[in-house]
Amino acid sequence: MIPIKNERELGVMRRACKITAAARALAGEMVRPGVTTKEIDKAVHDFIVSQGAKPSFLHYGGFPASACISVNDVVIHGIPDGRVLREGDIVSVDVGACWGGFHGDCAATFACGVISPIAQKLIAVTKQSFFEGLKYVRQGNRISDISHAVQAYVEANGFGVVRSFVGHGVGENLHEDPQVPNYGAPGRGPRMIKGMTLAIEPMVTEGTYEVRVLKDKWTTVTADGKLAAHYENTVLITDGEPEILTVTEGL
Repeated sequence: MIPIKNERELGVMRRACKITAAARALAGEMVRPGVTTKEIDKAVHDFIVSQGAKPSFLHYGGFPASACISVNDVVIHGIPDGRVLREGDIVSVDVGACWGGFHGDCAATFACGVISPIAQKLIAVTKQSFFEGLKYVRQGNRISDISHAVQAYVEANGFGVVRSFVGHGVGENLHEDPQVPNYGAPGRGPRMIKGMTLAIEPMVTEGTYEVRVLKDKWTTVTADGKLAAHYENTVLITDGEPEILTVTEGL
């Protein structure tokens, strides 16, 4: 059953999503050489709490931090620790905040100082692939129309699309139906209906799309050790243009 949000619930979600987006922006501003991933995580935690919200990821399924911070070949679910960021790193930050019983979820990959041309292209293509998918977020379209658009754009630019992890619905639960893959043929899956809220999140790799999960059961890395990037927003399906909820305006 895919939850459909009413106007009251959407009002709460908008607030949760603005807090989430502001936490992502704060994390991005902190990405620079010499900073540890744990320092970024603490800042994210403290900001979310200061807004009267709760970090959605903290203790979710046992995850030990408020943000997933994934560096270089780490695709998703990187656990913040004492790792010091270095010039040339790329840093994916995934955050969630729960306010009033509803969650926001978003992510982005940030450059640490000067990065390589291939890393720059990877980040740019990953972000744009989200917007390519967003073109198909319309009432009446099917979920896999998003998936196909993301995959087609990413692969046309010579990169891989992770298949082992997917986007998802989001609302009262951090993960709700439907699943939103970043690959596949169009015209499949549930039809989009006004009031659905989706976390659309391309996870893109420099090389193979295959990944592996490390012994901590969280950290997910590219199978070939090449770079990965991540971009995500929480999106509302309307009777017209989709609304990106994870924006900082009006917080």
